[in-house]
Amino acid sequence: MSIDTGAPETEATEVDSTGSSGGRMSRGMAIELFAIPVLVIVGFLLYVWWRQTATLDSIESSSLAWADVRLQLWQHIKLTIVASLIVVAIAVPLGVALTRPGVKVLAPLVVGVANAGQAAPSIGLIVLIFMWLSSWSGFWVAILALTLYGVLPVLRNTITGLQGVDPTLVEAGRGVGLSNASVLLRIELPLALPVIMAGIRTALVLVVGTAALATFVDAGGLGGVITAGINLYRYPVMVAGAVLIALLALLVEWVGRVLELLVRPKGI
Repeated sequence: MSIDTGAPETEATEVDSTGSSGGRMSRGMAIELFAIPVLVIVGFLLYVWWRQTATLDSIESSSLAWADVRLQLWQHIKLTIVASLIVVAIAVPLGVALTRPGVKVLAPLVVGVANAGQAAPSIGLIVLIFMWLSSWSGFWVAILALTLYGVLPVLRNTITGLQGVDPTLVEAGRGVGLSNASVLLRIELPLALPVIMAGIRTALVLVVGTAALATFVDAGGLGGVITAGINLYRYPVMVAGAVLIALLALLVEWVGRVLELLVRPKGI
């Protein structure tokens, strides 16, 4: 009797444990999908409330004029989108190429160069590129600098993701007659995609933060609000710019997380 009674209890415990685990996963996914945008919306509404009710002098009001803030926000978003698209277009194919036979020996060298480029101070890199390419517009100078900063995480994760694919799966694909290109597209890239997307998400946050420095080469962006606050000794202006950039970074990180969930193959 004691044995018969214990077995069902054990099975019930296992079922309950699995169910609760599934519940935890569902709650975690819900938090990822909804908590960040809610936080961004609440933060922006608080900023709007503060901006409408705060007692600002004429200089602060001029620096935080809605038309100027909207323009700088759009410039910041444009810098982030263009630089991120270029980063993905460069880093993913380069990472794929550096995992192919005959070329993968160059992977440590290329990653080392990318590491050195990202180790350089961001403001120094932007100014040096601006001096070197003085005929370029500030926008494209900033795009070049942001691209150099964003390439490393995507490149490194692409290489790591592809190198982490089980070789037996690759050999099995070739064993059933798939070409090298088909193996890459149907086996290697789908399995490596979660790692690659994590690198893209990191690059997005890195780019949106570094884009604040684009104002130093007349490329616009929300960095202009912070710079105005520093130059005019107006702390409300400086803090307002920092808050807006932080909210935008949170939103961009959420977009990257959503894209990662959307493109993740089923079962991974």
